[in-house]
Amino acid sequence: MTPPESATNPAVIVRPATAADLPRIGRLGALLVEAFYSIDAQRFLAGRARTPLDYASFLETQLGRPDVAVLVADENGDVIGYAYAAIEGYDYMQLRGPAGVIHDILVEPESRRRGVGRLLLEAALSFLRSRSAPRVVLTTAEGNEVAKQMFARAGFRRTMIELTRELKD
Repeated sequence: MTPPESATNPAVIVRPATAADLPRIGRLGALLVEAFYSIDAQRFLAGRARTPLDYASFLETQLGRPDVAVLVADENGDVIGYAYAAIEGYDYMQLRGPAGVIHDILVEPESRRRGVGRLLLEAALSFLRSRSAPRVVLTTAEGNEVAKQMFARAGFRRTMIELTRELKD
């Protein structure tokens, strides 16, 4: 499958992340935390001053692993988005066999609606396909309509629904 937006975004390339990209990825990860928190503050973690550093520190541990892809969307040397995907084995708590898991895809707000998210998704799928993943799973917040639409257009189907109930009085 040819990446659909490449003709409209000739300056955007998706490439493996490097250590030099980590500060920018950390800031993008903090945006992801903020976005989910704004959808449901009871369910999702709130951002903190350390969130960008903590996010970057975690993803640094993933760089170079053969079963993990940390990818960035680079536009003329500026990281405007990232994706994090991994090959995972059996997960009996999720009742899932081996699969590729896309953990994160985020594009900075001013670069959205230009196909950058789709480029990151296609690159993550290509990586997982190259590692012989039999299927790919991902999750997003119930209120993240734009992401849900993009994933549906890419052929994803709903298979799980998370329900949350607060136990406070």
